[in-house]
Amino acid sequence: MGSMPLNDMPWWRWRANVRSALHMLSDPAFHQECWLAGLEGYGDVTDAVYRLVEDTWLDNWSAEKYVGTIFRDSGEAALVDVAVLRVLRIMHQVGPDAPVSGYMQHHGWPEAVRAAREAHVRLATADEDDPDAAPRTLEVLRILTRAA
Repeated sequence: MGSMPLNDMPWWRWRANVRSALHMLSDPAFHQECWLAGLEGYGDVTDAVYRLVEDTWLDNWSAEKYVGTIFRDSGEAALVDVAVLRVLRIMHQVGPDAPVSGYMQHHGWPEAVRAAREAHVRLATADEDDPDAAPRTLEVLRILTRAA
């Protein structure tokens, strides 16, 4: 989100939150080094899921609804839908208060991570960001979404 054109999409703040969540959910090294290690400043799996669906209501309807406002095209929306469904299925099965290890030990976690990675790469590339850069802290996200 460093070079992301902040005013490029009408609802760019929501896009930034969705991208941040997908980025964290899609990075197995991040899971080990930050979430499992309890590193401060990044939230946890539940926090990432809420950022993914809280404002967008992607747990209630398709990302297609937001093409042109949050997502650039139907391809982005379709990848986000797959990631949301995979992650929410696990969250509902293990519970929102489960420890990070509960998510990672779930048999569907690798597939959820893969789906989040595909969506993350597509959105980051479209925003001219490096999809392989490390996820930023939630404080950096707050600063970015306050800037206009």
